[in-house]
Amino acid sequence: MTEKEIDSKAEKLTAVKGMNDILPPDSARWEWLEDQVRSLMGRYAYRNIRTPIVEPTALFVRGTGETTDIVEKEMYSFADKLNGEELTLRPENTPGVVRAAIQHNLTYDGGKRLYYMGPMFRHERPQRGRYRQFYQLGAEALGFAGPEVDAELMLLVHELFAAFGLRNVRVELNSLGVAAERRAHRSALIAYFEQHLELLDADSQRRLHMNPLRILDTKNPAMQALVQQAPQLLDYLGPDSLQHFDTVKTLLSACGVNWSVNPRLVRGLDYYSHTVFEFVTDELGAQGTLCGGGRYDGLFALLGGKPTPAVGWGMGLERVLELIKQQGETPAAPVPNAYAVIPDAVALPRAMQAVQTLRGAGVSVQMHAAVTAGADSMKTQFKKADASGAAYALVFGSDELAENAVTVKALREGGAAQRRESLSDIVKWASTLQSRT
Repeated sequence: MTEKEIDSKAEKLTAVKGMNDILPPDSARWEWLEDQVRSLMGRYAYRNIRTPIVEPTALFVRGTGETTDIVEKEMYSFADKLNGEELTLRPENTPGVVRAAIQHNLTYDGGKRLYYMGPMFRHERPQRGRYRQFYQLGAEALGFAGPEVDAELMLLVHELFAAFGLRNVRVELNSLGVAAERRAHRSALIAYFEQHLELLDADSQRRLHMNPLRILDTKNPAMQALVQQAPQLLDYLGPDSLQHFDTVKTLLSACGVNWSVNPRLVRGLDYYSHTVFEFVTDELGAQGTLCGGGRYDGLFALLGGKPTPAVGWGMGLERVLELIKQQGETPAAPVPNAYAVIPDAVALPRAMQAVQTLRGAGVSVQMHAAVTAGADSMKTQFKKADASGAAYALVFGSDELAENAVTVKALREGGAAQRRESLSDIVKWASTLQSRT
């Protein structure tokens, strides 16, 4: 069978549903966002951490919560073919960061401020801003018990959204208190919902005695009125928990952040305590939560480490980029400073040498590629140079090379039409290509 026959019979493969390619020019928006993140994280003294995409399944069962939707319905889990170990593609990254902190004893000399960006995986129905492979940005402050760090993390999100140019994003807060307060509230919730069993859906009935707090997070429209009348955890908080929550609110207000208390905000994960929060927009339909997080002082002990206070948040980047695009703040795609026009293969060695020198001097140069396979006409090359967005064309013609020179031709209005520059003095004039004409 010939190669052509093999190719004609090959099945066309496509990406897994809900796992999307990110192609230029869209990838430029991601790079721009990532640059903004790295810059701001540095100013807040948060340092990057990178954990494995695959973790032991038990990490999420224990850390995320056995009765959460993530563990019950959404995880991509499998047995390792070599040793049978139960593994999972990470559906979120806080348990992985805490696992790494415990394994490497990161907080032995004091608290650590960390951040991460990377892909997460949840098996759910793909929809706008919600995919099976999605990218999450997160920040975690490990080893800090004070409410000022809760506030700092929310200020970090607030400033990130300002850097992204986002508008009309509100901050909702709640407090889940400490374990004893949650137990008292839990008893009151069970007693309340037991009086209305006929109004609970199947999931809520199943969770009633396992984790009734999760019922407050239901998305079932038929249960909203029932949930609104349920006992509020805020009414069960003691003086210390109330003081912690009041300090968070005071610090946010002092720094110019508007907030509102949402007593039904419980988040969807089992490891939270004290402060929980969400940054929400009304401009993305049902997928309005852009960022959510809170304090999780019990997670270290739950995963086998020493009790360690911690607080953090996670942000879905697809949703954030969708809102950036919707609000008209899409950054421009990067373009080269110059485009190298190379008329024939004879000029190629010296042209490539000059281009490499320019790149080494910090100039972005796109080189015309159809040279050895039969050169495009100069007219075609100039059309491609113009389409590239470059400010200048670098013409390596035979006349120029005979004089050890290159013609620098302006492609945009506002600069000198063209000039010749010596190839021996590239470093001296390279910076002139970085200023737009």
